Amino acid sequence: MGKTVLIVDDSLYMRTQINEALIKAGFEIIGQAANGEQAIEMALELKPDLITLDNILPDMIGIDILKILKQEEKIDSKVIMISAVGQEAVIKEGMELGASDYIVKPFTPEGLVVVVNKIMLAP
Repeated sequence: MGKTVLIVDDSLYMRTQINEALIKAGFEIIGQAANGEQAIEMALELKPDLITLDNILPDMIGIDILKILKQEEKIDSKVIMISAVGQEAVIKEGMELGASDYIVKPFTPEGLVVVVNKIMLAP
């Protein structure tokens, strides 16, 4: 079975782009969430190998979701933060909270797959 992924982004367009790129790369998309509440619920229930996490969601920010999931050590999923906000402080905080990497939008499907593969192959 391929590695499982939960995609979190409030934009259907972005979810579709990420979904298509990762399916082509051999990953199994087990869920898609459009807001923070859904993301937390699905992450805890599905326990994916990887979560792609948009930082700006309608109900909360990705950093807060990361805090909830990682600090309470409810899941072992690797997390890639994805955001149009490429501010150093936000990136640094995300990485300190346990994100494996940070991708700034816009990105190419190939670029995403390179980062995902690098993270999923890391010990």
